[in-house]
Amino acid sequence: MLIRKAEAAAERAEPSRPMMITTWVVTAIIGFLSFRPIANMLSPGQIMNTSFDPFDLVNTYGAFGTVGKERLNIVFEGTMDDDTSDNANWKPYIYKGQPVLLNKRPPQIAPYQLRLGWQMWFASMSSSEEYPWTLNLVWKLLHNDPGALSLFAGNSFRGKPPRYIRAVLYRYSFARPGSPQHLWWDRQRIGLWLPPMSANDTVLVDYLRSQGWIE
Repeated sequence: MLIRKAEAAAERAEPSRPMMITTWVVTAIIGFLSFRPIANMLSPGQIMNTSFDPFDLVNTYGAFGTVGKERLNIVFEGTMDDDTSDNANWKPYIYKGQPVLLNKRPPQIAPYQLRLGWQMWFASMSSSEEYPWTLNLVWKLLHNDPGALSLFAGNSFRGKPPRYIRAVLYRYSFARPGSPQHLWWDRQRIGLWLPPMSANDTVLVDYLRSQGWIE
């Protein structure tokens, strides 16, 4: 019934001349004002998230104006040793998408955005002070929290949580084809992103309590 009424109304409809004129005028104005945004998008120095007229009718929007030319990655590492130096047996927590192991092929995950990998990508370009929630993540890993561990591809400390956890910042790059070890990645250590911490670390515990993350 509704379809038949809609078809009948469409047959009786007559074009509105004022409406057509208004439509073409608005189209012309938007087209004219869009010249600068289009020129901006074609420019090598394009500006993102910017309005180009006083009424905010036309603008450019984008999540990223530029894409970095290097891949930085924060790797969480745990150890059961009493030693917190580089001589300790540090085992990495493997991400589901981000590179960690040098012989692991990059997975196909797009268009899905992995929750932890997405956040750690931003964190790798910043300091730990700008991402304090990573301290809460460290605390959960120190207690083998199932929810936190589910964000990773695996856990090297299934029987007992590690004594210490640290976060190391690396610069990853693709290995050259035909590498002797058949590696997918090369990496260079930049430095510690978070120092080694334990479940008894008073600084860590006091901070988490001040944020209301633990009691």
